[in-house]
Amino acid sequence: QVQLQEFGGGLVQPGGSLRLSCAASGSIWSIQAMGWYRQAPGKQRELVATVPDGGSANYVDSVKGRFTISRDKAKNTVYLEMNSLKPEDTAVYFCSAELSTESDPMLLGDYWGQGTQVTVSS
Repeated sequence: QVQLQEFGGGLVQPGGSLRLSCAASGSIWSIQAMGWYRQAPGKQRELVATVPDGGSANYVDSVKGRFTISRDKAKNTVYLEMNSLKPEDTAVYFCSAELSTESDPMLLGDYWGQGTQVTVSS
């Protein structure tokens, strides 16, 4: 079993900052990539940022220069530092991981957290 648990959502005023974290736990063999997605009410889930193992981070254009994704490989944890937040950043943020498990190290699968609400409002 693999679990992804997000932390750090909440209510923040426009221009403020939040830091999300997500820890993967369980029978993990290796993690190829971790990332963050978000889903606003009435909209489809969209990619926010990803960081592949040994590669460079990728961001959706709307958050470039404001959000920073980072990963602690030793802790199987990914972070999302969000600055200069805007009302349009309001969404449920989901952590994702592309990983293989101890039961089948050669099989990669996508795993998701439950999501954490981020609300940007005055």
